[in-house]
Amino acid sequence: MTLAVADLIEQNIAPLALKDGAKLVLAYSGGVDSAVLCHGLAQYARAQPQFQYLLVHVHHGLNPAADSWVAHCHQQALQYQLPFKCQRVTLTLGARISTEAAARDARYGVFTELVNPGDVLLTAHHQDDQLETVLLALKRGLGPKGLAAMGQVQTFAQQAWLVRPLLSVSREQIEAAAKQHQISHIEDDSNHDTQYDRNFLRHEIIPRLKERWSAISVTSSRSAALCAQQQTLLDEVVSERLPALIEHNAALGKPCMDLCLLAQQSEHWQAVYLRAFIEACGFNAPSQAQLQNLLLQVLHAKSDAQINIVLNGLLAKRYQQRLYLLEAKHYQQPLSVDCGVIFDVNEHNTQQQIAVSDGSCIRIYRLENASGLKLPNSTQQVSIKFGAPGSTIVHPSTRQKSRELKKVWQEFAVPPWERSRVPLVYFDDKLVCAVGYWIEKAYLSRKGEPSIQLQYHQ
Repeated sequence: MTLAVADLIEQNIAPLALKDGAKLVLAYSGGVDSAVLCHGLAQYARAQPQFQYLLVHVHHGLNPAADSWVAHCHQQALQYQLPFKCQRVTLTLGARISTEAAARDARYGVFTELVNPGDVLLTAHHQDDQLETVLLALKRGLGPKGLAAMGQVQTFAQQAWLVRPLLSVSREQIEAAAKQHQISHIEDDSNHDTQYDRNFLRHEIIPRLKERWSAISVTSSRSAALCAQQQTLLDEVVSERLPALIEHNAALGKPCMDLCLLAQQSEHWQAVYLRAFIEACGFNAPSQAQLQNLLLQVLHAKSDAQINIVLNGLLAKRYQQRLYLLEAKHYQQPLSVDCGVIFDVNEHNTQQQIAVSDGSCIRIYRLENASGLKLPNSTQQVSIKFGAPGSTIVHPSTRQKSRELKKVWQEFAVPPWERSRVPLVYFDDKLVCAVGYWIEKAYLSRKGEPSIQLQYHQ
């Protein structure tokens, strides 16, 4: 039976109702799978000229033959009359990061840069790849979400699409199509190196499984689809219930989870909600062991204990029975501004921007008819600092009396770790403003006086 790849592409693309001018980007390694898909895409492109097309080859720099692969892919693109782009990448390796994973991350980083909303990324994953993914998910102890493996059509990179037209096609069918149509493709010798997990499964395990159970690729794909269905149902329930456990700290501009409400849930739902909250905040989900440890710490540690847990770039903190998830890299170094920067806002220069050491900035505006911080006099030296002793006495304009700074932070619900990250404005040695929170009462401008407004852009 002839494999009609162009028809498979059409079957997956048509329901998306793409706009004219949308771009179809093919992840083109030059191997037999992507070569067969490329052959079908060339046919599809001739029938659908309203779309843009691009073949993308990622040069990982790992194989001595990589340059020749680029030349081959470029030649095929010319033959098919499809635009071609080669992107070189440098892999980021680290603890517990395999070369396979680093290469995959680098590839998808390239693809993410090249697709826009409404575009499509095409990959040549097939039925046997699906079986490999399911087996790897089992090896890693993943749940329904991991066992759902790869979908035929999924969202990708902010309103784009990831489409796998060959996902229901076996490797044998793809190789037969390549032979039938005499499709030229490259042979990557690293695909035979069984030190890589996928290659080990492909050459050592899956052939034996198929020898025993010939339909295992089909049945495993069915199991993956059922897991995906169950995960979709769970996601729907969580999306309805999770908002009740989440608050938004307006002062910080960050969401936080109500730990009192979380503690009222069953243990299984606690894990589900916490994992969903982590993912909703843009972090990778932790392992089961990491998740259980995090739950133990945030729910059962003493109320005055300082929770400070770092997981895969995530920093978990607890304050007033609320859980905050932060980017760990932003809290590694204390903040500062260049002590040589001169405060220079006047009637001739109404705006100023001051850089902060982490790449953020403070913008300063002079206003003529709005309440704000009064202008310093000609003898006062203005400085911006981060962090002040909690015993410092301050009198915010919104309060009736003076208080210790520590108490004021508590009233504004500013967690301890954020207090040293709030820009503090001084006139000489007097703290006159905590940017974004309060102005010292004696330094609030009077009606009709020019004033200063400060904004912290993180």
